[in-house]
Amino acid sequence: MDNRLFFVIGDLVGNLACGAIAGVLAWAIVGPGWNMWLAMFAMMALGMAAGLVLFVPFSIKFGAMEVMLPLMFSGMLGGMVVGMLAAMVPLSLDSALAHGAVSGLAGILCIWIANAMLRGVTYKSEES
Repeated sequence: MDNRLFFVIGDLVGNLACGAIAGVLAWAIVGPGWNMWLAMFAMMALGMAAGLVLFVPFSIKFGAMEVMLPLMFSGMLGGMVVGMLAAMVPLSLDSALAHGAVSGLAGILCIWIANAMLRGVTYKSEES
């Protein structure tokens, strides 16, 4: 993952958008009559598909492998969260959009934390 500001902002915007779009798609499909577990699994797949579609335009500017996993993960989270909420209570469009965007933000934060933990502490070697 790149630490330059352009890529950090791209990650944030892409994952917020993906989570929000997955949330709106889940809101449009799922209603209070749905089983909560069925809604979660169905919208998980739909959110991942939304991430796969959104991956194409974002990968042009930010790189293919750097964008695919976070977008699909954020779409999956957004779809699951909004799908489960919509199966329990009627949601407004604004609420679905907000829950999806927050899920996208949580998704990219999880990816960044996992990346930092897997890389460990690195020190730049001094050249003599």
